[in-house]
Amino acid sequence: MGQICHVTDMKLIKELLSQDEALENIVVNGWVRSRRDSKAFSFFALNDGSCVGNLQVIVDAGIPGSEKMTEANTGASVSITGNLVPSPGKNQKWELQAVEFRLLGGAPEDFPLQKKGHTREFLREIAHLRPRTNLFGAVFRIRSRATLAVHQFFQERGFHNVHTPILTTSDCEGAGEMFQVVVPDKKEEFFGEPAFLTVSGQLEGETFATALSRIYTFGPTFRAENSNTSRHAAEFWMIEPEIAFCDLKGDMDLAEDFLCAVIRDTLDYCAEDIEFLNKFVDKELLARLEGIVAEPFARISYREALELLEKSGKSFEYEYNFESGLQSEHERYLCEEYFQKPTIVFDYPKSVKPFYMKQNDDGETVAAMDVLVPGIGEIIGGSQREDDLEVLTKAVEEHEIDAKHYEWYVELRKYGSVPHAGFGLGFERLIMLLTGVSNIRDVIPFPRTPGNCKF
Repeated sequence: MGQICHVTDMKLIKELLSQDEALENIVVNGWVRSRRDSKAFSFFALNDGSCVGNLQVIVDAGIPGSEKMTEANTGASVSITGNLVPSPGKNQKWELQAVEFRLLGGAPEDFPLQKKGHTREFLREIAHLRPRTNLFGAVFRIRSRATLAVHQFFQERGFHNVHTPILTTSDCEGAGEMFQVVVPDKKEEFFGEPAFLTVSGQLEGETFATALSRIYTFGPTFRAENSNTSRHAAEFWMIEPEIAFCDLKGDMDLAEDFLCAVIRDTLDYCAEDIEFLNKFVDKELLARLEGIVAEPFARISYREALELLEKSGKSFEYEYNFESGLQSEHERYLCEEYFQKPTIVFDYPKSVKPFYMKQNDDGETVAAMDVLVPGIGEIIGGSQREDDLEVLTKAVEEHEIDAKHYEWYVELRKYGSVPHAGFGLGFERLIMLLTGVSNIRDVIPFPRTPGNCKF
């Protein structure tokens, strides 16, 4: 009559408790978080990764398999059959009274994750074990749910998911900081020309937007920047929608709707994990997330942003002017101090933006936008794409880009060109926003950074 259930799925446990016939012979599987022994019985705290909370299990000496109890150290895996009963303790509502104990996989006493505090730097050194901690369990459950929320948002709005190439011969951003792909001991290029790991799926995404109207990409991207900041990684995931028959305003509307939809979904489905992170990681996390979705985002032009910085009277580390672009401290002042809510800055100078952005009539700016959020700064960057063949061809020349690698991209403007727009969002930066975790290395399962490609 035994039923398999997730050991710490409290919703399922409540459901089982309301069905008298299901209260006995429940089988739970999980890993030991802690064990306390007495002469007649032992207390186990079990967790199977389904949520933050552990399940307390009481194992009496003498039940089948109990002779293995003392080998079930922290980190060991067990399978326990028992009866769910109300707990007299103050820290949990239910506990499992074991009737059979099975040790599945033992763990030595020097298991690295003992019941004590561990620094995140230490946990990065054991990335294969850190998901078993409360912190990283919460982070990666939220990451999993956010992945589903991303797909749901676009699929429900008629977008088609496109798998763009990981290997490419073109550089979307024109930055040149790319990982080259080579075959050892081969004198000739495998693809006939140098190939690289992609920095973006945008250009290929535009080709499908001009055929399917609404598409989005969601995949890994790579940057060979020698940067060790808390915001940069060599491998990360990008979400990049492209929309045909769309201008900059439509792009900003979509970005705002998207960000709010994912946050609301996380608040709804990951409440326990958010509560845990709000308590132990960032005490302003819940209020900040609720604040983001509470009212429309502020929207200002780049020139208006410069005026607000000038009027602030604040002393910034980095200068700001029309040609310099905005630094993180400027962005965070605008959204955290001045507007105190997410802010979209649009119409940036064309000198600080890539070649593919739509040039405005003033000849100085492009139809670009950045979404700034409290606690993070820039989280989304996008633009209306240049749809005029002559203007785009000239932009490629002005940026001194090798035109032969972009012939196919430019040619899209030759055959039925349409106004179109899109944006890019680094998924890890979104997870940092959703969790309050401030280092990108702690929101991706196995971080790749300069000098580190372990695991």
